[in-house]
Amino acid sequence: MITTVTRDAWVRTAARNNAEWCDAMCRSHGLPGAFGDRAWTSARRTPMLYPDAVTLAADASQRDVVDGIDTSAPGCSVKDSFASLDLADDGFEVLFEAEWLYRPATLAAPMAPRGVEWTRVLHAQELTAWATAWDGGQGLTGLFRPELLADPATSVLAGYDGDGRVVAGAVASKGRDAVGVSNLFSAADGAGDGSDGEGLDGAWAGCLAAVAHRWPGVPVVGYEQGEDLDAAVRQGCVPVGPLRVWLASGGDQAASSKEREAADA
Repeated sequence: MITTVTRDAWVRTAARNNAEWCDAMCRSHGLPGAFGDRAWTSARRTPMLYPDAVTLAADASQRDVVDGIDTSAPGCSVKDSFASLDLADDGFEVLFEAEWLYRPATLAAPMAPRGVEWTRVLHAQELTAWATAWDGGQGLTGLFRPELLADPATSVLAGYDGDGRVVAGAVASKGRDAVGVSNLFSAADGAGDGSDGEGLDGAWAGCLAAVAHRWPGVPVVGYEQGEDLDAAVRQGCVPVGPLRVWLASGGDQAASSKEREAADA
């Protein structure tokens, strides 16, 4: 039986892991953030799709996040990990809501799709190919910089078809208590023999198999919404609590990026 206490602990684990991933991405852009008891914050505007603050505790207050970020910067946003803040009076509006996910370490890893080989990206040229497949023509390939590859806690994972094309991928972030999965995508219009290598389910299965091989016995966390959430649940991930992302009113972060931000950062 999953108790409220257990779910709260899983949410805290997922939120901390996500904040550490956001910090890794920011550091790769020369923008390190700061960890406090209740929130991670960045005093300077973070890269596109990444929040300026992530709450780490259910009792985090508006001041814990707002006082540590530049609310005047276009696109400023806050990840409210426990869906407990009201930032309207500070000039924010809700951008989207999603669900934290937890996949217990006791679950067996799914079978990776046939015809797709998952490996860790090690070189800048490989990262460029991965980012191009992830981006899908939105012009954000420069978000993932080679500096990420030197971060020991970050593994960019790519799924290659038999012709060496990137057809799926994800980022795995190893924290103290879990491995976080983010930026998961499927770019395949037919992987392997076409029977079971396509789509989000195949991407989740391949990613989870790769994570279990690299970090056996470690739980997986992340967050998703919509069909991405449905695919994650079908692969054994358990929704454990809601989160919200708040965007500064009038921010010019592209509206077309809303769904992308929900799935990626």
